[in-house]
Amino acid sequence: MSSFVDATQGAVDHCETMSNLHADMAPFYQNVAELCRQKLWHQLTIAVLPFVSDEKNLRTTPEGTNSFLVLYDKVVTTVEKKLNALSLARIASHVADSLVSTDGTAAKAVLENLVTEQSARLGLPATLYLQSKLHLLSLNLLEKQGDWNDKVQLAVIHDALKKNASKLQEMTVDTSTTMVHSAHYECSMKYRKAVGPPEAFFTEALAYLNYTPLDQMENPHALAMDTCLAALTGEGVFHFGQVVTTPILSALEGTPEAWLMEFMHCMAKGDVVLFQNLSGQYATQIQSQPALVARAPAVKEKITLLALVNMVFERPSGERTLTFQDVADRIHVPIDQVELVVMRALSLKLMEGCLDQVSQTIEVTWVMPRVLTQDQLQDLSNKFGAWAVKVSKTADYMGEHTPALFA
Repeated sequence: MSSFVDATQGAVDHCETMSNLHADMAPFYQNVAELCRQKLWHQLTIAVLPFVSDEKNLRTTPEGTNSFLVLYDKVVTTVEKKLNALSLARIASHVADSLVSTDGTAAKAVLENLVTEQSARLGLPATLYLQSKLHLLSLNLLEKQGDWNDKVQLAVIHDALKKNASKLQEMTVDTSTTMVHSAHYECSMKYRKAVGPPEAFFTEALAYLNYTPLDQMENPHALAMDTCLAALTGEGVFHFGQVVTTPILSALEGTPEAWLMEFMHCMAKGDVVLFQNLSGQYATQIQSQPALVARAPAVKEKITLLALVNMVFERPSGERTLTFQDVADRIHVPIDQVELVVMRALSLKLMEGCLDQVSQTIEVTWVMPRVLTQDQLQDLSNKFGAWAVKVSKTADYMGEHTPALFA
């Protein structure tokens, strides 16, 4: 009898043992045993992956061991060379997750062993996925232990993330590799939450949101909160339209933190009056967030700058010469501070133009591109409509007064 048959027989024997031990799990284990007998490896993957992804299926073996781990050791690793590499990596990740609460060392060993022993065969997508999950697991264990001072491990994770970020560029993004990007950005996001700064966390969070459906996120409510706070307090973060157009904010609806949604929409509009009203209405909630308290002046400056940007955006392209008085009225600052606000906006590359201190006007030639809300898109649509009418009238005028050119 070949060694392959012996190994498969061990997998079958384990499944039969578990089927007898846990009657509620018998259909699954009997199915896996039959798939092993028939050497239907693709079907085996399809059966095992969703099973280990749901911890409600977790049981113990006759020896009292984690049933997912033993399933992995006695069934999956026995035929691992026959399985799709990325599916194998995902199975290993779920098995490791089931061990975190009881044995963090064993959880890391599952992923480390697979990366070390099979990296050459796994290929780039599966290897990157495993490394991302391994580093995320390490971060979760550091958080669980309250040991964010482990500078050595954090440095290792930082270097790995930086190296893997460049490797991601080599991959073609499709339905099979989206989860690899998601895993990388989830880990990078977790790292930035631990070490900062908030603007770096915001960048990684947006990337994670781009690759991860809401129903596949572990804790969308916490992520929505963290993303909102990072957007408000992060230095140089002005693209609030990117937040309000993602589904993540829906996780805050009907919760005590729903006030953050209101602030996100307010910032996206650049509405200073609404911001002041919300700040008074939710003063208690704001005080409960140390980051917002510490960065209060920066947040106030941010809404002032966004009000200026939106004021420019709302103007027709041919009417972007603003008076200091108009700006002061719109952004709610004294007229003698308008020049400082405009210079700040210019220095941050939020817009381009020039100031005329004598005539007290600002001529704007460019304003930063950004993701627009539905209301802003409607406004832009109206502008296009007005532009089309103007072009049509100009064409009619030219046709009427210079017929030779259109003959």
